[in-house]
Amino acid sequence: MFKQKFIQALEAKSVVQLQNIPKSDLHSHAGRGGNPSYIEDMLGVKITRLATPLNSIYEMDAWFNDNVKCHFPDKHGWIQRIAAAFIQARADNISLLAMSYDVAEVYSLGGLDIFIAVMDGLHKAFAPRTMFFPDLFLWHYEFDKLDEIFGTNWFRGIDIANYSGRMSMDDMKAMCRKAREHNLIVKAHVGEFGGADDVMRYAEELELNQIQHGIAAAESPQIMSWLAKHKVQLNICPTSNILLSNTKCYKTHQIRKLFDYGIPVTINSDDLLIFDATVSQEYLNLYSTGLMTADELNIIRETGLSYY
Repeated sequence: MFKQKFIQALEAKSVVQLQNIPKSDLHSHAGRGGNPSYIEDMLGVKITRLATPLNSIYEMDAWFNDNVKCHFPDKHGWIQRIAAAFIQARADNISLLAMSYDVAEVYSLGGLDIFIAVMDGLHKAFAPRTMFFPDLFLWHYEFDKLDEIFGTNWFRGIDIANYSGRMSMDDMKAMCRKAREHNLIVKAHVGEFGGADDVMRYAEELELNQIQHGIAAAESPQIMSWLAKHKVQLNICPTSNILLSNTKCYKTHQIRKLFDYGIPVTINSDDLLIFDATVSQEYLNLYSTGLMTADELNIIRETGLSYY
């Protein structure tokens, strides 16, 4: 229904037209998904834009703390940032939003019931037409809390991020098994940094449904073929990859090769308050540089909309 309108919007190179087309954002972190311009207007402050590529997650977190989080010093500010993410989803016509929360955030408001009520209230107030699929973000071993959290039947997936190396493979396997017992989608951050072998090891041993980033797989034809055969979806964030020094530019981004190998890929924002690229802008960036055709980008858009 929207294919022709989407293609026309790309051909016109119009972000405004693209904002009218349904899209997904399946890789977005809670508290970082708002639009910097909206935050500036809301608080009457100037948000610095990240202009120079960083070299690590630790540099990214430090930059975020110094340039954005400093304007939101308490729990109320965190809730304001979550609200901004839902407002952005509505503004960019995000029909499917998968947003992740870590365990500390889940318990930050005084308990699970309060947390869920607040998040559901924000969703209903600011993006009621957006289908919302919350993920539990796991960056260290939290197995003892999973039964209680999953027992709410609120979360739809887990997202493991072992960048700090705090978890063993056995730790991660245990959490993935628990997630599958509750019929959750199993994701992991891998292949943003590191190599193709890391992507393969995590995908195979954790039996991942989806990978957040995964662009390092482009180094290996064999691993790309395996991902395509097993239909492991990669939720890719092009501007994030550029500004974290994991790819040079849009024109040479790995998504081209990954798509050509038949791997299901989607285009997402990651951390809009850091990388300052909406989902609509991400599509236009890949089209304007000639990396992908409008028809190919529409296939990617439709892949994201078939999340479940």
